Amino acid sequence: MAKDGSNTSILRKIISFCGERPFTAILTYILIVSAIFLIFPRLDIWASTFFYDGEGSFPVSKDPFWRGVRYFGVYVFQWVAGLSLFVMLFKLAFPKIKALMDLRHPIFVVSTLILGPGLVVNAFFKNLWGRPRPRQTEIFGGDLPFIGVWQPTNHCDSNCSFVSGEASASIWLFVLVFIAPKAWRIPLATAIGALVFFLSANRVAFGGHFFSDTLLSWGITMLVIMGVYHYLYQRTPTWAQPANLDTSFTKGGNWLRAKLGRTACWCARSSKSFLGKFK
Repeated sequence: MAKDGSNTSILRKIISFCGERPFTAILTYILIVSAIFLIFPRLDIWASTFFYDGEGSFPVSKDPFWRGVRYFGVYVFQWVAGLSLFVMLFKLAFPKIKALMDLRHPIFVVSTLILGPGLVVNAFFKNLWGRPRPRQTEIFGGDLPFIGVWQPTNHCDSNCSFVSGEASASIWLFVLVFIAPKAWRIPLATAIGALVFFLSANRVAFGGHFFSDTLLSWGITMLVIMGVYHYLYQRTPTWAQPANLDTSFTKGGNWLRAKLGRTACWCARSSKSFLGKFK
């Protein structure tokens, strides 16, 4: 019983530390994961071996069910981003109607998607680091060498293995926990956590990424999310104050409606003049 109590106490301290110092916690996570895979690079090979058939193929990548799981994740990403854009466009289209929610929420969702999975992971790491995917290496039926974490190479030109884009997009879904009502956060985090696990493990099973690619992708993406959250919600600039955002979107919507109205009138007059020539 004393041991259980001690374990619970340690877990609470860890949770408390992560809540109080999220940036330090995430950076510590990235450093620990990096150190483990730099010291023991064969852990990546060991993890991928579980899904390799020894004949140049990763069978899970051909399984219809797991392929469906992968594309289900893509649909979830698209829906979350699409609904966030809809909230902003709705306010622009109907400027006199109160916004459906605090407009920081859709801005937070869309901006973290663009910055995290978009720019940092896909545009920067995946296109510049050059790490071959597992299925491209000699160990797993390819013709390229195995490269460890944090080792830039020219073996891959673009859309490379380091770090995982889909693992990044899946962990990005945790932005919903940040903006959800307090009563929903634990069940939502549990559901998203399960989805993150399956989508990320799926990429390893497909031979598309090494284990370290997914783990480091989580940390890097969460660092971006926490940075944007800190900026928008904890040190909210004047332009992002909820009342100011609502006013800005209202003015923007009124401006667009006036522009569209003038454009429609011009089109009607031009059409009438053109058709009049055929009388």
